[in-house]
Amino acid sequence: MILSNTHPTRMRNQLQRMLRSTADTLHLHPNLFLGCLLIAPVLWFSIIYIAPLLNLLWQSLYTFDDFTMTVVPDLTLDNFWQLFEPANYDIIVRTVSMAICVSVFSAIFAFPIAYYMARYAKGRTKAFFYLAVMLPMWTSYIVKAYAWTLILSNDGVLQWLIHLLHLSEVLDYLLSLSIIGGNTLSTSYLGRFMVFSYIWLPFMILPIQASLERLPSSLLNASADLGATPLKTFWHVILPLTVPGIAAGSIFTFCLTLGDYIIPQLVGPPGLYIGNMVYIQQGSIGNMPMAATFTLVPILLIAIYLRLAKRLGAFDAL
Repeated sequence: MILSNTHPTRMRNQLQRMLRSTADTLHLHPNLFLGCLLIAPVLWFSIIYIAPLLNLLWQSLYTFDDFTMTVVPDLTLDNFWQLFEPANYDIIVRTVSMAICVSVFSAIFAFPIAYYMARYAKGRTKAFFYLAVMLPMWTSYIVKAYAWTLILSNDGVLQWLIHLLHLSEVLDYLLSLSIIGGNTLSTSYLGRFMVFSYIWLPFMILPIQASLERLPSSLLNASADLGATPLKTFWHVILPLTVPGIAAGSIFTFCLTLGDYIIPQLVGPPGLYIGNMVYIQQGSIGNMPMAATFTLVPILLIAIYLRLAKRLGAFDAL
């Protein structure tokens, strides 16, 4: 009986010594401890995200045979050169232009709302604004997109409101402009821009509001004591300190608009966006190399944009 109890005790002591030695080693080498903690998430990230991106890059080098409609594993750079053809280049410019316009407008429109929420709203009023901003985010994206097709239609609520305010001539003038116009609001660039701005606006309001919340009141009081007007205080104190929040919000508005392919199908004039082009090339034609090449365009643009946003301190405001 004594011999039978000795073996488990010895094993338990050896295990305790090994664990204590391992703990001491990790304590003396914090980088090793950090590496051990990151092994699992890094492997997961590499398998789920990095590997598909590398596979996407590799497939963009394949050749698509237009005669047999099949993908041939012959490596070529022709797919990348095709991006600079007028039709494809126009798709990229159209998508990036809309993403920039939506981001700029969202920042301009969101700033007063965020400023009021951060500096003036209290108690129930602040709760109401939070609810009003976040409630649309609880609704399905598809439902909101289809709802806007009804709002912008000729018999929609917006048209009725425009007629009620006697602004029909102004709307007709805007729709006559080739850059933003169309036959109706629902088939115009203006209507598409309105839908994009509405859907992504909450993603701009919240980062700006969080940035303004962290703005010390003592800075505003000091600016006023030094004789600065409210306008100068805004330009030289408030705006520079909220740039990280604006940049953080623009990450969402720019990136989400850049990759969207549903709204361009439902609202606006004919004209493909990058997301639509990827869907057509991969789903309808089966040209996976060209679809992969177009997919790399927003990835590259987003990487550049994130780099610029990081320099503006956007990640500190998230």
